[in-house]
Amino acid sequence: MVQLRFFASLRETLGVGDEQVELPDGITDIAALIGWLQQRDETWRTTLGDSRLHVAINQTIVKPDCPVSDGDEVALFPPVTGG
Repeated sequence: MVQLRFFASLRETLGVGDEQVELPDGITDIAALIGWLQQRDETWRTTLGDSRLHVAINQTIVKPDCPVSDGDEVALFPPVTGG
């Protein structure tokens, strides 16, 4: 099981803050995990399709090719804006 955490506007748009998922066969990195989640529906596809999305595994920011495995906490953050 992987613990998913969605923050800020992602949580609002997707309607979920936390969930646990069983990784399907073949989902071995962040890019594959996001691609799998995007298959849920158009909202998920659009929301998680932003290339500026930030992802952390076990509280460390990672790139899309970072491996993910059972027991990990995966946190997803919207793009950071500011002025």
